[in-house]
Order: sequence, then structure tokens, then C-alpha cells
Amino acid sequence: MGTNTVSGRAPSRRQVLGGLAAGAAVTGFPHIAGAQAKAIRVGMPTILSGRVAILGTSSRAAAQLAFRQINEAGGINGRTLELIDRDSKGRPDEAAKVTRDLINNDGCEIIIDGEASSGAFAVHEVIRDLPVLCLHTCSETSSLSADPKLHVKTAFRCARQGIHDAVAGGTYAARIAKQKGLKRWMTCSPDYAYGRDNTAEFLEFAKVFEPSIETVDQVWPKLFAPDYTESITKILQTKPQAVYSALWGGDLVAFIEQSNLYRLFNSITMFSGGLGDPPVLTAIKQLPPGLNTAYRYNRNYPAKPANAAFADAFAKIAGHEPTNWAWQTYLACQFMAEALKRTGGRTEGTALAGALKGMTLPAPFAVGDAITMRDTDHTIIGYPVAWGRTVPKAPFVEDFSDVDWSKIVELEAQWKKSKGYA
Repeated sequence: MGTNTVSGRAPSRRQVLGGLAAGAAVTGFPHIAGAQAKAIRVGMPTILSGRVAILGTSSRAAAQLAFRQINEAGGINGRTLELIDRDSKGRPDEAAKVTRDLINNDGCEIIIDGEASSGAFAVHEVIRDLPVLCLHTCSETSSLSADPKLHVKTAFRCARQGIHDAVAGGTYAARIAKQKGLKRWMTCSPDYAYGRDNTAEFLEFAKVFEPSIETVDQVWPKLFAPDYTESITKILQTKPQAVYSALWGGDLVAFIEQSNLYRLFNSITMFSGGLGDPPVLTAIKQLPPGLNTAYRYNRNYPAKPANAAFADAFAKIAGHEPTNWAWQTYLACQFMAEALKRTGGRTEGTALAGALKGMTLPAPFAVGDAITMRDTDHTIIGYPVAWGRTVPKAPFVEDFSDVDWSKIVELEAQWKKSKGYA
């Protein structure tokens, strides 16, 4: 099929961020991979067009890789997995619509939600009404799985969670703030649920570990904003010592390249929650060294042969290194396949949910030996939560510093209690 073809020539960094496979976005029809009789149909609503299409194209490539490997190994009780994706164009209303269409019209029995947080909440409510198994693979907004009022019995998050990153990021930022005397901070994050929640959580824990940190101002550019001059100018005028940003994807590339024009990073210490995706790093024309970033994906971290093998296999399909969304989607496919095996191939949402609760799965991305899907709030733990610094050569981020998961879980529990979630 045309949209499943990977050319022998690596795409340019602009092509990568703009989207690797245009067929589904151009025609408006769903892309179907590996269609066979009696296949288990799995739907994927995601973003396949626009500035942040890298989220969807890398998620889709990871699912294609996982499905190919699962099908070549015999499938599920002899049945193959079939992927059908739809482009939401980054609009929550469209994400909800295409999810309903995937279930009601295309016969999808499982949903792998490849939406950003704005669309994931819309998909979540569709699953409340149409309770097939849903695995959210891109949304990092903590409340999606942490808030019991939002709980959906057949919905799970196979993605990093903001509160987990906040503990690690706060610990890391506080240590550097003490070393460098960074007291005056600003933030520049996208104005939607993820941007505001992620930023608030980062600052909360940074101040827990270093009370001298003061937030002097905050700017909130719109998601997918075309220009960041106003935000950059405000930062320069305010003269903070450090800046935290939850911008991601093409938005982050635009912000850093425009900041380079103003030499912003010569005067501030930068902390980014979204810079660690390899395709984002390579898309920046002049990547400033020494920027602090959360781990998103790195073929050398965790240092496991299986992790490097995943990176190589993914690159053959996508033409670039994996993203954060890619490894999370690939892991979700592994959890889904194991749940299907444990239910004997049954695809009812409640049966699969029962199999997923508390499941521990060996994974190339695990900090230890495995990643666990918690039964209490349907979210994963045991994945890499770390921060490092940018360097001018691949893989562009080094010197990762992590936090023990026992500490993360302890502080997460306190945070949940403070929010009324516990």
C-alpha cells in the first residue's frame, strides 16, 4: 500500500516533522495495514498532518513494527492484527468523531489512542460510551488516569505521566538551581491542559526541593502558534535566570530556532520537558549545547541490546530515530498482545481490561527488567524518568540523571492526596 512504503532515502528533518506518510491525510480514507481474513481490527486516531504530525506518523510506524512482529510470530491464536488509522488533524472534536467511526463503521475492537492530550480526553469519553479496550499512548496529562472522576474501566495509559516527570524534573532542576544560584524563573508552555498541568507540576516539585526558586512570570503561547517572538521578547525583558518550557514537537523546534536569533540561551539556563525526542533534536538547525531536557527516547538509555534493536527496526520503517510516542505505542501493542493471549483471543473490553490490570511485562525500555501496568489507576510505572543535557552530536542528549521509582511513587501518592485523587 502506498502509505506503508518506506523509501531507501532518509527524509529531511522538515519532512520528518511535517509527516512521513501523506496518503491517509490527503485522501481522507483510513490507512489499513496487514489486512487479512478474521483479523483483529485495531483503530488508531492520531495526528497525521500539520506541524506536529511527527506524533502520529511515529506512533503509526511503531504500531506497524509491532503488528508485523506479532503477526510474523503467528498472531493471536492464528488471527492477525490489522491496524486502521485516521487523521484527527489535531482537533479534539475530530478525534472523537474518528474514534466513533473506527468502532462503529470500521469494526475496530480495540483502540490505540495516538492523540495528544487535547484529543485524548475526547477519545476517553467516547470509550466511556463504547467500552472497547483503549490504550492511550501519547497523552501525558496526569489527570487523565490520576483523577478517579475520569476513570473509565476499559481505558489505560501506556505513556509517561506528567507527575512522574515532575518529580524527576523537580529533583534535577533543584540540584542545578542550587549549584548555579538560579532563583528567578519563567515558564513558556502551550496554553492547553497538558502545557499548564505539566508546568505547574514541574514548578511545584522544583520548589519542594529548592524553596528559593521564585516564578517571576509565565507566558502561554497557543498550541501550534506560528510565531514565538512575543514570548521570547517577554523573557528577554523580564531577565529570568532560568526558563522551563513544556513546548513539544514542531512548536519546540520553532521556539528554539527563533530563540537562537535573539541569543536567548546565552543569558538563561533552559529546561525543556519535550526536547529529548531524537527527530526534534535533529530538526533544529543549530542545537545549543547544554540545554537541560527530560528523557523522551534514546537508543543508549536504557543501555540494553533490545533497546538498540528496537531503534534499528523502527528506523527501517520510519526513516528516523524513535520518538517518545513511538516507544510508548510499541509498548502498548505488546501489552495488548499479551492481554489477548491471556484471554484466549477474546476482544471484549472488560475481558482485556481484566487481563491488563497489574500486568508486568519485560520491555526494552524498562529501567529494571519490566514495566508494570498498575491496576489502581491504569497507568504504567518502571519506564525511564530522567533528565540530561544536549550535546552537538548524536544521540544529542547525554549524562542522564534519574530518580528511583520508589521515590517517585511516594511523592506521587502525596500529590494525589493533595489533589483529592487518593
